[in-house]
Amino acid sequence: MLKKRKPSDKAPAKRRGLTIRQRDAIAGYLFFLPWIIGFVLFTAYSVIYALNLSFNSVDRINGANIETTFKGLEYYYTALRTDTVFPQALIDSAMFIICSAPIIVVFSIVIALLLNHTFPGRTFFRAVFFLPVIIISGPVLSELLSGDGAMVIQPSENAVYQFVAQLPETLSEPILYTLDNLVQILWFSGVQTIIFLAGLQKVDRAIYEAASIDGATGWETFWKISLPAIRPLILVNALYTIVEISNFPNNAVNNKIISHMFETSRPFSYSAAMSWLYFLEILLLIGVAFLILNDWKEWRYQRWLKKHQ
Repeated sequence: MLKKRKPSDKAPAKRRGLTIRQRDAIAGYLFFLPWIIGFVLFTAYSVIYALNLSFNSVDRINGANIETTFKGLEYYYTALRTDTVFPQALIDSAMFIICSAPIIVVFSIVIALLLNHTFPGRTFFRAVFFLPVIIISGPVLSELLSGDGAMVIQPSENAVYQFVAQLPETLSEPILYTLDNLVQILWFSGVQTIIFLAGLQKVDRAIYEAASIDGATGWETFWKISLPAIRPLILVNALYTIVEISNFPNNAVNNKIISHMFETSRPFSYSAAMSWLYFLEILLLIGVAFLILNDWKEWRYQRWLKKHQ
């Protein structure tokens, strides 16, 4: 017989403390804290000062002091309406990022899936795909792409390249672009591959074994197990790739900004205006990537869960 609860009996107090999600968030902010401190101490002032310079002309540099005159949006108007090179450079850079970023992300996923399997020499191949990130600098890559080093890699001489070139343009253009920019794709894929590989290694092997026992094919395993496991990382790597490509040493916009930095008639100011226009373009591309790749279904579920807790 159940014992009746007396009116004086108190209900057990709810346990108070941080949830797992809150603890993970705090841990994430702690890992992110060194970057925030470094940005505030070493970068924030320079960013704000560059914004200020973009609205002013530098009249005289007196030691550490710079005398300026307010110009408003004059340099922005000059960059977009008067300059014949900068608008086209902005378009070319945007197209380069739009074409390259998806290929780099997909290529990184494929390499991470291959390196996640057990095979002889796996550690060596993991190191090979990450070494370019460590040893290749901007000048080295520039030499590979535009100097005599580019003669080492000639994809157009390959029979596969010539065969693909004869296919319909809609089918051949993405493949030819990948082959023509193979050095860049390999160079930009190292960090992304490591991030995807870390995400894949968090998946319990027992899940793959259970799927194999149930008769799941490799394709079904990828779509049902591997891809959901790394889906949040796709957004992270896409944003990282956009930022990384935007700082590409052979970027037309970067070269344009540097070439006007020390002009006698308008030092710093015109380059600052172009830099902020380029920043807005990159910010727009990042926003588009976020809207496309963010898991909005999961986001809505988390919001609903937070309201009903």
